[in-house]
Amino acid sequence: MTVRLTVLGNPGHRRVSLFAAAARAAGLPEPAVLPWLDVLHGRYELPPGTLLRIDSPGEDDAVDAHLRGAALGAGYAPTRVEGGAAWYAGVCAALRGLAGRPGVRLLGDPEEIAVMFDKRRTHRLLAAAGVPVPPALGGPPPGGWAELKERLAAAGMRRVFLKPVHGSSASGVVALEFGPRGQVQATSSAELAPEGLHNSLAVRRYRTEAQAAELVDRLAPDGLHVEQWVPKASQDGRAADLRVVVVAGRATHAVVRTSTRPMTNLHLGGARGDLALAREAAGPAWPRMLEAAERAAACFPNSPAVGVDVLPTAGWRQAAVGEVNAFGDLLPGLTGLPGGPADGLDTYGAQIAALLHDGHHQEPARTTRTEPTR
Repeated sequence: MTVRLTVLGNPGHRRVSLFAAAARAAGLPEPAVLPWLDVLHGRYELPPGTLLRIDSPGEDDAVDAHLRGAALGAGYAPTRVEGGAAWYAGVCAALRGLAGRPGVRLLGDPEEIAVMFDKRRTHRLLAAAGVPVPPALGGPPPGGWAELKERLAAAGMRRVFLKPVHGSSASGVVALEFGPRGQVQATSSAELAPEGLHNSLAVRRYRTEAQAAELVDRLAPDGLHVEQWVPKASQDGRAADLRVVVVAGRATHAVVRTSTRPMTNLHLGGARGDLALAREAAGPAWPRMLEAAERAAACFPNSPAVGVDVLPTAGWRQAAVGEVNAFGDLLPGLTGLPGGPADGLDTYGAQIAALLHDGHHQEPARTTRTEPTR
């Protein structure tokens, strides 16, 4: 039977384009594209023999409106932060429906993706496996500001990250600090508006308890994961962490992300740092950081590639795993770690090479670096 490589994604998105370019460079036919919107509406057919790569449903307004619109009603806007629980339920239901299609093999596991998009479940899974993670606030998700403040005080936690359980790309993330005299500061890219919270490219600081309380009370209905704020390593005076891509169990790519803000996401003003300087600063601890990423990825054995956020502590001597991202491989133009299994390949080329090695095609072809779309 001929294997038909298809990508579940948003047509025209650079994720789809970059993966298709890697497939062509390997001598494979152009992958077909199965639009997320068609799957969500139940309007699709997959012939037997389809090998289906699952890619992100993000950055498409129509898909987002379908997933979150009903939950937000007339107040829906693509920039709104709320609605994560509805988004999560819709994505999980769609992927589980795909898993039941006869003769279709998924490159990715719907149940593992469901865990990765639930930060509380991911944290528990990693901790149980002995992967180093930041300490988290135990018990059920806090129902609002008053409960959160009381429980943090009881736990002695004065600096924490609040993360929407089903969020991504730092949407709704709040870095919360309590001063010695009761001061409160909340740092977030979420902008308070009368109808709700909106994502913004400008990270702002809220310095009153009333503002922090409003943030938390609006985020709480979708669920919050609360974890200790781990002081990060630095590079050139900026906080630094790592995104490590693990393909087929091996750490293949790594990028240093630096920022003057608590969030290092590149779209929020973060910048790519110097990987060679990070390796030098970490010294003998560097292999342990890659190993931490691989151990985290091993908790998701049926996921061909994941992006792991590794948080080196001050001095680059230790590290914790902050998150595991089901679609954390979008690092345009980044080639694999020197001497590693993906040396000279981008993240998509590395996945194609792993797929070929897995025996789906008789004639493995050498993949080459692809360039990012503009």
